[in-house]
This record gives sequence, C-alpha cells and structure tokens, in this order.
Amino acid sequence: MGLNLLLVCVPIAVVLDWYGLNPILVFVVSALAIVPLAGLMGRATEQLSFYVGATIGGLMSASLGNAPELIISGFALKEGLVDIVKASITGSILGNLLFTLGLAMVVGGWGRERQRFNPTVAGLSGGLLLVAAIGLLIPAIFHFASGKEREVSTEIAIVLFVAYIMSLVFTLKTHRQLIERTSVESGAAREHEEGGEERWSKLKAIAVLAGVTVLIAVVSEILVGAIEPASASIGLTPIFAGVIFLSLVGNAAEAMNAVQFARKDQMDLSFGIAVGASTQVALFVAPALVFLGYAIGQPMNLHFTVFEIAAIVLSVVIVSRLTSEGESNWMEGVMLLSVYLMLAIGFFFLPA
Repeated sequence: MGLNLLLVCVPIAVVLDWYGLNPILVFVVSALAIVPLAGLMGRATEQLSFYVGATIGGLMSASLGNAPELIISGFALKEGLVDIVKASITGSILGNLLFTLGLAMVVGGWGRERQRFNPTVAGLSGGLLLVAAIGLLIPAIFHFASGKEREVSTEIAIVLFVAYIMSLVFTLKTHRQLIERTSVESGAAREHEEGGEERWSKLKAIAVLAGVTVLIAVVSEILVGAIEPASASIGLTPIFAGVIFLSLVGNAAEAMNAVQFARKDQMDLSFGIAVGASTQVALFVAPALVFLGYAIGQPMNLHFTVFEIAAIVLSVVIVSRLTSEGESNWMEGVMLLSVYLMLAIGFFFLPA
C-alpha cells in the first residue's frame, strides 16, 4: 500500500514534462512513478494467473516480469539511444545478479547462520546465464575479427530466444518437479502476504494490466526523453545513467520483493526473482530488442563494449561460484554488493 503512494508521481511527471521543467526533476519523478506501476503490473499478472492455469500463468509471469524494462528500452531505441539501451541491458543483468541478490543475502542472512535454496534451480540458472554470457561475447569477438556484428547478432538473438523458450518448457512442463518446492513456498508466501485479501476478478486483473501498461508507456517516454539532458546536467555519461539509474528503476519492484522474501527466510523466492530476472533480460529482453531494432530501422545489435562484457562475465562467474551449493550467508551478500560497487565505479569513469 505504501508503494502505491508513489502513483501520485505519474501525473506530476506528465505535468513537469508538459511544461519542460528541469530535466533532472523530470527524470527523478518519472523514475519514481515507474516503481509502483511495475509493482502493479506484477500484481495484476499474478492475479490473472489464477484464472488461466499454472502453466500459462507461469509463462505470463516470466514474460511480463520484465515488461517495464522492455517498454523503457523500446522507447529509448525509438529515439536512437542504442548505447543507452545496451547499457540498460547490462545494468539489469548486473543489478539483479549483484545488487538485488546481494542485498537480499545481507538482509535475509543477518542474524541467521545460513539460508538455503534449491541447488538444482541454482545450477540451471547458472548454466543459462553462462549461455547468455557466451551469446553476448561472440558478437564482440566477431566484430574485432571482421568489423561486422549485426548479422551475427541477429542469428545469436534467435538462438538465445529459442533457449529461453526451451527453458520455460523445461521448468514449467517437462521438469516441473525440479522447482516444485519453490512453487509450494511461493504459494504459501503469497497467501501470507495477501493476508486474506480478496482475490481480484478476471476482468479487474485484465483492466489493471492494460491500464498499467499504457501508463508505463507514457511515463517511459518521459523518462527516456529526460535521461540525456539530466545526465549532462549533473556531469554523468549516458552509459553510466543507463547501467545504474535506468536499470535500478526497471528492477526496483523486483528488488524490493526479493529483499522482503529473504527477510522472511524465503530464499528460494529471492533467488528466483533476482537470478530469474537476469536470465530473462539476457535471453528474452536483449533478443527482443534486436528484433525490434530491425522492425523500426534502428541499428540494435548484441555488440557490447569490452568493459560491459567483462562485467557481465565476471558477475555470472562469481554468482555461480557463491550459489552452487544452494546456501548463502550475509557475508556472501557483502561480496556481491562490493563487486557491484566496484563495477559502478568503473562505469562512472568509463569515457563516453
């Protein structure tokens, strides 16, 4: 309920943008407006899943979980801000893997000897992230070898997208028992959170989902329009703004949920939110933006900078190393947050 108070930022952002006021103020207010809208989208999707069945509901949750990021990046791509779009993809992966998971480990692990989560799911997620990292690495290598990258990026985007679809079939259909314990805990946690709250009707869930999608589109366009002048006003490069600020905005609702569940010792859920979101960004959002770039005539590809690729690969390696045993403690969370801060410093001083 407290988060919904930020919905007042939606009309304020529209008014500030309409009158062309300070871009920093416009950026901050529109960023705050995205947070409750993303939370409402997740809530509406969850409510609608009760009516469409577990498999379709799981597919909806997986696909729509990153809808705010996809919408924001889509508007940025339309404006030709390709580097910022790539930076937001990098930032989403790093933010979820290092910041969200690290913060959840610190908050959940404080006062506890250890927290446990499903090691099979952790291994599967780690493997998918390694596949995604390889998919992002190949275009960079190919660029240095031939000077061309868009053609190979498109084909790799297709492979990554197919891998994402196959992972959904694996987790939601053929090997659903591997995450059965997580699903049971998820249902119990949601019922506890709802506290007897009345379930939405199907019509209400659809209406809220449609309305929130429209509002996110409106606010995203305002946010994207303000990011470059706001960055210039405070002396930041657009790349840093995309990696740090834009990604944190798109993932704020997921981060809060992950920390909330970790605090209640529901580490399976926290891990699934943080690492699952990173996997979806790498395997679904990034390829989708490559396809969108073709559709609207923007040169979007998977050729990231060397520093971005190194940051993603190092993040995947350290998360896979720390979570492979299915256990975590607060000190491991400190390690992840430390890596995130060091990478953020690197992006801050990275030339435009």
